[in-house]
Order: sequence, then structure tokens, then C-alpha cells
Amino acid sequence: MLELIDTKPDTTVQETEYKRLLGYPHDHELEGRARELADWARQWYAENGNPWVYAKKIDALEISNGTLGIDGTELSSKRLCDQLSDAQACAVMVVAVSAGKECEEKARQLWQEEKPDEYFFLEVYGSAVVEHLITTTGARFCAWAEQHGMAILPHYSPGYPGWNVSDQSRLLELLRRKSGGGLPGEIQVMDTGMLRPKKSLLAVFGITAQVDKVRRLAELIPCESCSMKSCQYRRVPYKDSRSQIENVRWLQARGYESANGKALNDSRLDHNAKYSISSRALRKWSQERLQLRVRDDRALDAYFRYEGTTCSNMGRRLEFDYHVKLSSATEGYRIAELSCRPAPDDTGHTYMCEYINDAEALMNAIKNENPLLDKPLDDVLSWKREYSPAGCYCDKSSREHKWGLVLEVIHYALVQHENQTSNCEKEEDKTLELQS
Repeated sequence: MLELIDTKPDTTVQETEYKRLLGYPHDHELEGRARELADWARQWYAENGNPWVYAKKIDALEISNGTLGIDGTELSSKRLCDQLSDAQACAVMVVAVSAGKECEEKARQLWQEEKPDEYFFLEVYGSAVVEHLITTTGARFCAWAEQHGMAILPHYSPGYPGWNVSDQSRLLELLRRKSGGGLPGEIQVMDTGMLRPKKSLLAVFGITAQVDKVRRLAELIPCESCSMKSCQYRRVPYKDSRSQIENVRWLQARGYESANGKALNDSRLDHNAKYSISSRALRKWSQERLQLRVRDDRALDAYFRYEGTTCSNMGRRLEFDYHVKLSSATEGYRIAELSCRPAPDDTGHTYMCEYINDAEALMNAIKNENPLLDKPLDDVLSWKREYSPAGCYCDKSSREHKWGLVLEVIHYALVQHENQTSNCEKEEDKTLELQS
């Protein structure tokens, strides 16, 4: 296999993988409205999606002193360089997969039509298609490698830990050059390093003839991250659960202790909250975009990464980092500090209309707006704000909409943790009763 071109790849996403990306437990059965939306998204994509795969085998590797060159293109990922070096890789497969632009365009239309549920399910299905494409492509590589007495290493992509997303353009340029400029579908790199269509992925798979060496180095076996259950070349089981940004189960969110050290069954949060955002979105965002840390004084730091696009200038991708400091649970999770700023590598915000008109005024407004400061977190549930889901930050209503989203996700995550803690304590009490 020197080159792979597939304009009609299989896109039969496994139900378990789709549910995982939707935020459901693997054993959860979709019912009612959720089942209807999941089936609709799958059917819509089957009828309208145009996925494609392109891959090229490249033998020209240069690995020296922690630097990696592929056919004269220098790449900045030390982690990928070390991976290829440890496995004594002799070649690589450079890959592009895409779910096509149709999915992205339809999702944008649904959002503009104020159909957030349909938007969410189709967005997630597009992501599931990309994961499916890279998984099945890797399986095809494994089959080819097995026949030739070689092994395929786990894929790695720009934007993964240890690989700057700015290398997207170099990798795409390399693919275009090796393909003679004739990729089977549209794909481009935006100024931020993000791909368009966004439901796309560029990746590198290492190839090695040192099969025994790879078997000894567990972290170099791709099977643990490959969900293709029917693969006859599987070496180790698939680890079904993917790690979150940071697991919050260790948080003592309630933090109330009596004199004997046992937590009191109390909470300062409304456990019957009526959120303005769907529970599916809250669950997904709390798992994928939220990071919680407890300070020594029991105060809580919450970090949230917002991802969106500008409303004009070709929909430039933008990312903003939110930080919220909350007082301890015993103080009712009072909002002590708030901040919002563009992510370190983000350039999309410079394409917002108000930024172009008056950058200083817009950035000062974003910096100085502190909604619900000194109020308990629970107040977000009664905060009256205008519904304004625009991706950009040009007007106050859109900025408040995003702050409401961030605070509701934090509230949801803490309530879920308190519920988990309560259930664990009940189980412990039952165990103690049985033992006594």
C-alpha cells in the first residue's frame, strides 16, 4: 500500500462510540426524543454526507537530535519524534480524513434556525464520523502491515499534546505535494491552524519492522485507542473509556463536616435546577471543556474553553478561556473572581467586526464585564439575560449568553459530583450496616 484514495469510505459509526461522544454511559439506551435525534442525524448524514480518505506512504524520514523531518518537511512534535525513534520507524503514513463540508454547513443552518438539539446531534455525529474514518483507516494499515511483517504505530495529529497546531499547514502542504495536488475533497488550514471543513483530521501513522519492540512498549500499540471491535489484528483490548480533561470525582464539593469528620447531607446548590441549556450539552461540555481544581482553602478554580466562530469574515474559528473562582461549598460557592480572554494561540478574535472597528474598546468590555460577581453560583439559574447564541463577542448580549453557558456548566458539574458523593456515602452506610 503506497497510496490510499477512498471517496466512499464506510461511515457506519458504532452506536457505543456515538453515545460516548454524546456524553451518555456506554450501557445507556437512547429513548424518546434522544433516539429520534440520533437516528435523524445518522440518516441525514447517510443521505447528504461526502466523506473521503487520502493516505500516502512516505519512506523519507529524518530523525536526529529530537527533530523530525518527513520528506524534507520539518515538524515540531518532539513527542511524535520520540515515538518514531523508540519504535525504530522506517516509514510513515501521512493521512487526511474528512466528513465533508455538508455536515458543517447543515449544522450552521440548524443553529441559525434556533434548533439547538438538531444542531448538537449532527455536530456530534460529524465528529463521530471523523473518529470512525481514522479508526478504520488505521485498521486497513494494520492489515497491510501484518502481511508485510511490520506494525503500525498509534496515529498522532497537530493539536494533540506536544504538537503545535500550527504544523497543520506544513502537513497539508506535504500531502498536497505527495498527491500531486489532487486530494479527493476540499480541505484548507485557517490562520488559527484549524481545518475547514472542521470535521476533518490530518494525522501521521508510524510504520516499523521492529514488531517485537513495539509489543514490549505498550504505549506504542495502537489497539488500546482503536474501537474497531472486529479487527483480526488486535493485540490488546480497546480501552473503552476516554480520559476527560480532569476527573472531578475527587472533589469534596460539599465540604461540610461535623465534629466527628463525617460529611453532612446538605448542599448550597439547587439539585432540581432548570437550566437554559440541554442536559446533553451540559454533560458533554462539563466532560470535555471544563477543568476544576480545589485550592488549599477549599475555594474552587473552574476553567472553561469556549469554541466558536465569528459571524462574518468567513466564519473564523475563535477560542476563549474562562476562569471562575468560587468560594468554598460552605460559603455557598460565591463567585469571587471572573475573567475571560482569548486563548493563547487564538487569532480568530481579531476578525470580529467590533475588534476591527475598535479593538481596545471591545477587549476592555470583555475584560471588565463580571456578571454575578460576589453572588452565589445558584443565582445563574434566575439570571435574566437575552438569548443570543452568536459565536462572536461583538455585543453585550452575546457575551452574557456565553457567561451564562459557562456558569451553568460549572453548576451542573458540581451538582453531578454532589449526587455521586451522596450515592457513595449511602452505599458505604449500607455496607457498614451489613457488617455490624
